[in-house]
Amino acid sequence: MRFARLGPVGREIPVVVDGDRILDLSPITADIEGAFLSGDGIDRVRAAVASGSLNAVTDAAALRVGAPVARPSAVYCIGMNYAAHAAESGSAPPEHMVVFMKSPNTVAGPDDDVEIPAGSTKTDWEVELAIVIGRRAQRLRSPEEAAAHIAGYAVGNDLSERDWQLAVSGGQWSKGKSAPGFLPLGPWLVTPDELDASNLRLRSWVNGQPRQDSRTSDLIFGIDHIVWELSQYLTLEPGDVVLTGTPEGVALSGRFPYLAVGDVVELEIEGLGRQRQQYIAVREED
Repeated sequence: MRFARLGPVGREIPVVVDGDRILDLSPITADIEGAFLSGDGIDRVRAAVASGSLNAVTDAAALRVGAPVARPSAVYCIGMNYAAHAAESGSAPPEHMVVFMKSPNTVAGPDDDVEIPAGSTKTDWEVELAIVIGRRAQRLRSPEEAAAHIAGYAVGNDLSERDWQLAVSGGQWSKGKSAPGFLPLGPWLVTPDELDASNLRLRSWVNGQPRQDSRTSDLIFGIDHIVWELSQYLTLEPGDVVLTGTPEGVALSGRFPYLAVGDVVELEIEGLGRQRQQYIAVREED
């Protein structure tokens, strides 16, 4: 199943994509969030779609696409998880999983404009497979248990300000990862039964020019391992987002310029949809 959230910021409605139809989930749930994912929400939606009891959203094409899950309690990120990206960053592939966090309020719609932060000269793009947690995961006994705790997958753009991440970081990356809008997410949350997330093509473009092109099969630490290992150190809650790492082809490599006002970034993961953001100057406060 493909879930989405449509409408203005803060007033999105939950929907399910059923072929060419967009069906309103408001009779079933107020939002797509942890309680819906960890309960019987997905099963109830399947039953409602099968029975034909859901109404279509007739103006869906005119509505803004929001992030496919409401604000998570946490966003965890895996760094240097493609060997070629580690190399272009000047690092060897990690022996141990590199983990950092983004602020949950970075989550934005997949096509929302993104403000380049004031003073930023090194804003960078990163297409990533995002895992959305469906059941609490704490000290899982093996990676094989991880699948039962995954609600689905989405496209994520782990935007980074590289100077803030690396040069003035104090050794922690989150300073360069948490500017407003620095996690466009979506358009869809796709349930695991719809695809094989371990071998999906993921790509990015800047102003129509190709940048990244790889497959999730090249992950150093795979999806199940990521969820299992994270659960050894912290508790993953339903609705939390885990970004699994980005392949080579980012501006940090030195092969491409960093983002500037007016640039357009597009990202796509096979089976999970496509994003498009325009990069704009910081808006002045009212």
